[in-house]
Order: sequence, then structure tokens, then C-alpha cells
Amino acid sequence: MAEQWNYLMDMDGVLVHEEHPIPGSSEFVAELTAAGIPFLVLTNNSIYTPRDLRARLARTGLDVPETSIWTSALATARFLDSQRPGGSAFVIGEAGLTTALHEVGYVLTDRDPDYVVLGETRTYSFTAITKAIRLVEEGAKFIATNPDATGPSREGSLPATGAVAALIERATGREPYYVGKPNPLMMRSALRALGAHSENTLMIGDRMDTDVRAGLEAGLRTILVLTGISADTTAELYPYRPTRVIKSIADLVGNSANPFPDQG
Repeated sequence: MAEQWNYLMDMDGVLVHEEHPIPGSSEFVAELTAAGIPFLVLTNNSIYTPRDLRARLARTGLDVPETSIWTSALATARFLDSQRPGGSAFVIGEAGLTTALHEVGYVLTDRDPDYVVLGETRTYSFTAITKAIRLVEEGAKFIATNPDATGPSREGSLPATGAVAALIERATGREPYYVGKPNPLMMRSALRALGAHSENTLMIGDRMDTDVRAGLEAGLRTILVLTGISADTTAELYPYRPTRVIKSIADLVGNSANPFPDQG
């Protein structure tokens, strides 16, 4: 009997593009659900809680349970809980991050915190960034949810966590520890949440530098889709390759049990 695959998949560029579903994504998720195939939807975006993201996906016609969504905020909270249980943090971020930290028992404070934790927000405050710089200078450990320098919007690029982290790093001389993709820690925490092993788990993403790299470094097979930022020539620009390149997730509908047909 063939082994059953477990699926990790990026959200933006794989299942949705901004607020619109990518053709085939709802059918694919429904197929995984009907077949009882374990899956997690991953995002480096730390703004939203899984409940928020479930509602966002539902508006596009995708039925994804809260328990099947894994964010860099959740991965960051798990990491800090394993490093310093019951610790404290000064947080720049939104509800996705603050809720995740509260749920593992962290205290959020601007007075002598163990960590400065930087996440995604649409309203970066100069005052908060200045506070973060001073706390890092005073000895707080510097953590960032993800290294993405920019994020998309209808008007064009927005500065994201990685760009603001670079500002704090330049001011303090302290490099942050990034938890999200491409850190394989994000993938391993997702595997633990799924109760899965790397040998029979695959990662589907639209980015070579985060999705495919993170999957590769965590020992997973990888699939690159061309519905996000990658073109059919993008994989050739990197010194590593995905296991398979497909046009879109629609190519996997009907084939979820055998995603690598050329490899037996």
C-alpha cells in the first residue's frame, strides 16, 4: 500500500491571491478533507489569528478549520514557550501575535521584558520602534516572526517585518532570530502540530526563497506553484530545486494521493 502524504501549503499565492481564490484551491482542500488527508495551511503573516484567517478563507469559498492553519505567530509563541516558559515580551504586532503569546502564558510588558518580539502590523509606530531599540540595547533578546521585507497590497509593496527588523538591527547592532519561513523551525513546529513526519510530508509554495527552501531544509519534498510570484524560469535561478513544479494547485486535484507520479 502506498504511503499517505501529509500536506503543508502556503496560503497567499497557493490558495488565494489577495482576497480571491486561486482556481482549483477549494476543490483541492475539499478533496483532502474528504479523503482524511492531514494538512496545514501556513502563513508567515503574523497579523491574524487562525480564527480570523478561517473567516477570511471562508469568504473566498475555502473551508479550512482553525486547527488546520499555522502562522509564524503560533510558531514564535511555541518557540518562546520552549525557550523561556512563562516569560515576558515587548511586542510590536497585531492580535495574531499577541493572542498567541498570551495563550502560552506570556506577559506583555514594556518594562524589562525578556524579549522584544517584532511581527507584522499595518501601523508601525516610530515610538514603538524606538522603545524596541532601547529595550534591545538594555539586554532584551530580539525575535522577529518572519524575514519578509515587503508584503503585497493593491497599491504596491508595503514594508514588512524584515524591513523594520533591519532598522532595529542597524540601530542596535543586534540581529534578530527569525522564526518563520525559511527557518525550518517553522516547518518542524508545523509537523509537530500535525503529528506528522518529514518523510511523508510535502510543502507546496509559490516562493523558492522561503517555501521551497524551508521545506528542503526540514527534509520535506516540495512543490512550486506558478500562481504567486514565481515564473516557470524562477527555479533555475537558485542552487536548489523543488521536487516538482506545477502551474497551479488545480493540477493536484484528483491526484492528492499521488502528488509525485513520475517518482512512483
